[in-house]
Amino acid sequence: MSMFHFEKIQLPNAEQALKGRAEYDFVLPPHRLFGCDLGQFDQYPKRLLLGMGCFWGAERLFWQQQGVVYTAVGYAGGHTPFATYEEICSGLTGHTEVVAVAYDEQQSLEQLLALFWQRHDPTQGMRQGNDTGTQYRSALYLYSEQDLALAIASRDAYQKQLDSAGFGAITTEIALADKLYFAEPYHQQYLDKNPNGYCGLKGTGVSCA
Repeated sequence: MSMFHFEKIQLPNAEQALKGRAEYDFVLPPHRLFGCDLGQFDQYPKRLLLGMGCFWGAERLFWQQQGVVYTAVGYAGGHTPFATYEEICSGLTGHTEVVAVAYDEQQSLEQLLALFWQRHDPTQGMRQGNDTGTQYRSALYLYSEQDLALAIASRDAYQKQLDSAGFGAITTEIALADKLYFAEPYHQQYLDKNPNGYCGLKGTGVSCA
C-alpha cells in the first residue's frame, strides 16, 4: 500500500502496517539534562508513556517536573517495529508519539496524570491542534494493572469536568504498555537543543482536580 494514499487519521491494522526492521540504525545518546542512559528505561520501577501530540513540548513539560528522573521520546501503540519518524508520519505504523517518563518518591502518578489531562486537549481524536494524524492522538500506556485503573479513574473524573465546560468525550487511548520504540537522537530533548523550536502544547483551560 502506498503511504501517499493512506488516510492518515485511520489506524492501520497489522496487515496494512509497514514491516519495519529488526533493530535501530542509531545509537541513543545520554539524556542532555539528567545524564542517564536512555536505553535503560525498563529499569525504572515507576514509569509510564504519555501521548499528547507532538512529543517535543510534552517532553520538556515533564523533564521540568520535580521528581521526574528520566524522559525520552518515542513511538508506541502501533505495529511497526523500530519505526522511523518518516514512517510514523506516513500513518502506516499505528504508533503515536509518546514521552517516556520515570519518576521517584518526590512525584506521584496522580500529579503526572493531572498534568497530562490539563496540558493538552484529550477530546480531539487523531489530532492535536493543527497537527493532524494518528501519530498525534492522545494516549496513556501504563506498566501495571493498578496504574491502569488509576489512569481510567482519572479520565472519568476529568470527563465530568470537561462535560461541565462544554467539551466533548475524551478520546485518549488508555492501555497497558507494550513495546516502546525510541525516536531518533535528534528528537531527544529537542527543545533543550532548540529552545525556540516548535511546541504545540495547548490545554483546554479546564482544571483537573
